[in-house]
Parts: sequence; structure tokens; C-alpha cells
Amino acid sequence: MQRSTCFYTVFLGFILFLTGFNPVAAQDKWALSVNRDGIQVYTRPIDNSKIKAIRVVGTMSATPTQLLAAILDIQTCDEWVYHSTENIMLKQLSPLDLIYYSRIDVPWPVEDRDYVVHIQTEQNPDTKVITVSSPCVPGYVPEKKNIVRISHSVGKWTITPIGKNQVKAEYVLEVDPMGSIPAWLINLFATKGPLETFRGLKVHVQKEVYKKARFKQIVD
Repeated sequence: MQRSTCFYTVFLGFILFLTGFNPVAAQDKWALSVNRDGIQVYTRPIDNSKIKAIRVVGTMSATPTQLLAAILDIQTCDEWVYHSTENIMLKQLSPLDLIYYSRIDVPWPVEDRDYVVHIQTEQNPDTKVITVSSPCVPGYVPEKKNIVRISHSVGKWTITPIGKNQVKAEYVLEVDPMGSIPAWLINLFATKGPLETFRGLKVHVQKEVYKKARFKQIVD
């Protein structure tokens, strides 16, 4: 692709910055919180934390490469990631390995959050499942006034082919949102945020530029 590539992600932006996922608590069962429009949002408690872990799953009409290209298009994350307001490519080591800055617009009176993420992508050669890991990189750029810097987060996308032009997308994130967060805001980002993000991604992935995308290391 000629364009700078994003997470999200996602960011790859930063979908669920008010949630947390603790791999140590893997034995705990996920509880279904939202099931709407083919999108499931699951939660589970985290030891010694008021923040719940979140897992989002949804099926999409796309090839694995197509969805990956949409997730990695950093410059357009604000078009589909909930409350994402600024996404800047800082360094692109390869088409599948990049570092970017993102800022999340948080409702007043809570301060906005920002973070720097290192995205790395790999594919299982046997199953063709794609994983996109996105750990936070603390200290990469100076902190900004009136914006709280996220210093710990580990996100992971899993893209699983399930049929011709059909994939299952899953996103899980471990993060410390830093500072005091009111309960109403936690609930907003833990329920509406994931749902709206996946809804946006389902539409966003249909852009022609993603249908034409190709990565040397990825096989559909």
C-alpha cells in the first residue's frame, strides 16, 4: 500500500483504553455483556482492580489481508475507532512493523489520554490466522500538557479466516488507564466503545483501497 498503515488499533488505534486484560487471569470465564449486530462484547473481573477485562468478537465480510490493511491504516483510525482523535505514524520499520502515536478524546472533566504503540504482525503458516500485537512504548515521545500518558497497555488482534471473504475478528487489551476514572465513563467505554468501533470497522474495511491491498508476508 502507498498509504501509511495503521491498528488501532487499532489501534489500532486505542479501542478499549478504559479496559484491562490480565493474562494471569485466563482461567476466569468471560461473561457476555453485549450481543448486537453480530458483535459480542465480553467482560471479566481482574484481581485487585475495578476495571474489567474486555474481549470483542465479530465476523466481517473481508479477506484476512483486507481487514489487516484497514486495521494498519493509522491515518484513518479516527474514522472508525471510538473517540480516536489523533493518529500519527512515528516510524515504519516494515509494512507490518510500525510505531505510532494516538490520542483519545475523553469526555469532560476527565483529561484526554495518549500513548505510543509498537505494532507487530505475524501469520501462522498452517492455519493462516493473523495476530497483531500492539504493546505500549513508554518514553518514546515527550508527554503533552493536560493529556495523561498511558504507559502500560498490551493489545492483540486475532484475524481468523472462516470462509471465502469472511473472517472472525477478535480484540483483547490489557491497559492501565492511569488516574481516577468515574464509573459512568468506564461503563461508556466498556460497552458502547467496543460496539461502535466494530460497527465502524465493518463499514470502513469495505473501502476499495483495502480490497486491493497486498502484503508479501501474508497469504489469504
